[in-house]
Amino acid sequence: MSTATTQFDGKEFVRTLANSPGVYRMFDAAGELLYVGKAGNLKKRVGSYFLKPRMEPRIAAMVAQIARIETTLTRTEGEALLLESQLIKSLKPRYNILLRDDKSYPYIYLSAGEDFPRMAFHRGAKRGKGTYFGPFPSAWAVRESLNHMQKLFLVRQCEDSYFRNRSRPCLQYQIKRCSAPCVNFIGKDEYGESVRHAAMFLDGKSGEVIDESIAAMERASTALEFEQAARLRDQIATLKRLLAKNYVQGASADLDAIVCRLKGGIACISVLYFRNGVSLGSRDFFPKLPLAASQSDVLTSFIAQYYLDKPVPRELIVEQALDEAALLSEALGAQAGHEVEIKHSVRAERARFLELAAKNADAALAARLASNETQRERFEALRDLLGLDEVPRRLECFDISHTMGEATVASCVVYGADGPEKSQYRRYNIAGIEPGDDYAAMRQALERRFQRAQAGEGVLPDILLIDGGKGQVAQALEVLSDLAIVTVLVIGVAKGVERRAGHETLILGASGKTLWPGPESAALHLIQNVRDEAHRFAITGHRKQRQKARETSRLEDIAGIGAKRRSALLKHFGGLAGVGNAGIEEIAQVKGVSRELAERIYALFHA
Repeated sequence: MSTATTQFDGKEFVRTLANSPGVYRMFDAAGELLYVGKAGNLKKRVGSYFLKPRMEPRIAAMVAQIARIETTLTRTEGEALLLESQLIKSLKPRYNILLRDDKSYPYIYLSAGEDFPRMAFHRGAKRGKGTYFGPFPSAWAVRESLNHMQKLFLVRQCEDSYFRNRSRPCLQYQIKRCSAPCVNFIGKDEYGESVRHAAMFLDGKSGEVIDESIAAMERASTALEFEQAARLRDQIATLKRLLAKNYVQGASADLDAIVCRLKGGIACISVLYFRNGVSLGSRDFFPKLPLAASQSDVLTSFIAQYYLDKPVPRELIVEQALDEAALLSEALGAQAGHEVEIKHSVRAERARFLELAAKNADAALAARLASNETQRERFEALRDLLGLDEVPRRLECFDISHTMGEATVASCVVYGADGPEKSQYRRYNIAGIEPGDDYAAMRQALERRFQRAQAGEGVLPDILLIDGGKGQVAQALEVLSDLAIVTVLVIGVAKGVERRAGHETLILGASGKTLWPGPESAALHLIQNVRDEAHRFAITGHRKQRQKARETSRLEDIAGIGAKRRSALLKHFGGLAGVGNAGIEEIAQVKGVSRELAERIYALFHA
C-alpha cells in the first residue's frame, strides 16, 4: 500500500490503514527512505505522527519531510519487529538507530570428508564442507580456543597443501601440539576420536569428554598400557585446569551481558559473552544515532538488529527494563527455536557481569569521545593551515602501488569528520599504460573516479590529496580541468627531507605554493593518517592482484591446461607452491591430468 502527493496528507492516509500489526516506511520527496518503524496497530502508530497537536522538534523535523508512506502487514507484532530490524539493517534509513557492525564474525572450522580433519580459523562465507563452531566475538577468542585444541587434543591446523607434502613431522609435533597424522604417527581411528572429543569440547560437552577420557584411562591401565594411561591422565588434568581457569562462577551455559552508555551524541554498547559457562571476552559497538534516543531505545534496537542473523543465547541481561522486552524475547525465541529471557533485575554474579560491562562501555565511550575531539581539532587545524572559510567535510586521497610495473593498482580512501569512511573506499586495477608509469596510472584512476562523479554518481570531495609531487599534482589538475570541476582543492603530499615522517611538503593545487607544516602540526597528522591509509589500501590490493596473476600465469603457459584443469590443480595442491612441490605421480592423480601432461607440468617447475 503506498501514497505519494505533492503535499502529503498524513491524516487522510491514516484513514486508509488497518488496525493490524505491520511495518511502515517513510520517504521524502526525492524517494530517500527516512524512517522504518513497526507497530502492533498500524493505524494508531502512524496516526500518532499526524494527529498529535504537539511533537518533539526532532520528530516534527522528520515528519515535515514525509512525501510518501508504505506499509507491510504482518501476522504478529513479533514478525513486525523482525521485519523492521531486517529493513533497518539492509536499507539504513536516515532517522533510525543503526547498528554499524559490518565485520563478519569468526568461527572455528572443522573439515569433513577426510581421514585426518583439520581445525582452523574461519571468517566469511561457509562454503567448505564441515562443521563451523561459533560465532566468536573476536579473532582473539578463536585463536585462544584453537590454542587449547592443540594442547588438549593434538588436532592438526595446517593447510591441506602443507599436510599432503610432509615427509617428516613439523615443529608442532616436537612441541606436543600435533599428533603428526601427516606421517602416520597416529592411526585414523585414534585421530578420529581426538577430533570427536575436540568437537564435543567446543559444543560445551567438556564434562562428557572428561568422563570418556577417565574410562579410557582405566581401560588402558587394566590392559597394562601404562604409557597410554599416563597420556590420558595428563590430558584430563590439563582439561580440568583449563576449565577451572576459564569457568565463570554464576554464568549460565549461554549468557550475554549488555550495557549502553550515551554521551555527546554518541552511544556505546558493550557486550560480555559467556558460552557454556566460559567467558569469551567482550566487544564494543557504536551504533549510529540520527535522532536523540534513550538508552532503552538504543538497547532495544541493538538487540533486535544484532541477534537478527546470529545465534542468540538463552539469557540476555541488561541494566534497565526495556519497554519491548517481552516482544523481543518472543520474536528472538521463535527465530532461535528456544526460549530467550531478557532480564534486568539481577543480583550476585550477574550484577557483577553488568558492572564489568558498564566499566568497559564507559572506558570505550571516553576513548571514542577523546578520539572524535582530536579528529575535530585536526580538521580545524587543516582549515587554518590552508586558509579556508569552512572546515572541510570530505577528504579523498589517491595512491599508486606496483612492483616494477606489475599488477598496478590505484587506491582511493575517504575521510570525514568521524574518520575513515571505509564503505566508500575504492580500488582501480590499472591497464593499458606503460608499466611503471605512475603519472599515467594516476591519471587513469582520477578520470575513472571523477567521470562517475560528473555523471551524478557519488559526491565530490572538498580536498583531494595526491601521494606524490608536482608531476602527480599536475595530472590531477588536468583531469579536473578537463571535466570542468573547479570546487575541489588539490594538494600534493611529497616526501620530506630524507623521507622522514613529519617533514612532508604540501603542494597547493594550481598555485604551486608549498607548505612545510612541521612534525608538530595537527593538520599534517591528519594528512599523514589519510595518506598512510591510502598507501595501505593500495599495497594490499596490489599484492592480491600480483598473487592472482602469478598463480595463473605459469600454468597458462602449458598447452592443454584450461581454466578447469588449472582450478583443479590449484585446489588439489592448495596453490601454485603446492603444485611446484608435487611429483609427477601426485600431479597425475588430479582429475583430468594425464601422465604426459603431468610430466610437462613437472618440467615447467623443475627446468
